Amino acid sequence: MIEDECMVKEAVFNREIKALLQIRHRNIIKLFGYCCSSQGKFLIYEYMDRGDLAKTLRANGRAVELDWGRRTHIVLGVVHALAYMHHDCSPPIVHGDITSKNILLDLEFRACISDFGTTKILCGQNLTRLAGTKGYIAPELAYIDHVTEKCDVYSFGVLVLEIFMGSNPGDSLSSLSLGTKNNDVCLQDLLDSRLVLPDVETAKEIYCMLTVAV
Repeated sequence: MIEDECMVKEAVFNREIKALLQIRHRNIIKLFGYCCSSQGKFLIYEYMDRGDLAKTLRANGRAVELDWGRRTHIVLGVVHALAYMHHDCSPPIVHGDITSKNILLDLEFRACISDFGTTKILCGQNLTRLAGTKGYIAPELAYIDHVTEKCDVYSFGVLVLEIFMGSNPGDSLSSLSLGTKNNDVCLQDLLDSRLVLPDVETAKEIYCMLTVAV
């Protein structure tokens, strides 16, 4: 049992190194080096001053610093990183665990995707299902084993909602719909109430991002 656990940890460690050594993007955490010895295994990353996005959204004071402009830039940063992994890398790379805990922020609020331990490199084979985070995993993965880039796309949609709502949408995710019908959700009701409402142009940009997310 202990031996199996050690093998799993080593596989995760090696997978993260393999993924990060072949990708270079300003919105993906930089791996500066690694160490593998009898005392342990270590990965050395660039320092991200503000820590993970999840903690920032949970702390009221820090969340207010994350104004609408910064939140839209975070979304765009993650979009660019995923587009690079899915379309510019050969073979494509699926992260497998896109969550607010795995988005790190530097001093200038630049967003970087981190934690590539669950990464899958698509080489045409039928890959096993991902071990992602509850609430971010695409529902179809409960019934199928084939991993594609769409797994990250679903998780990204949940992340976008979380960024603008200020918390994970959770069980309300399936009932969300943006539009003009009476039963649709009003944009104002969705947005993080800790911030003042955005101006018209910013609201339009947020609306477009949220409609893509849902």
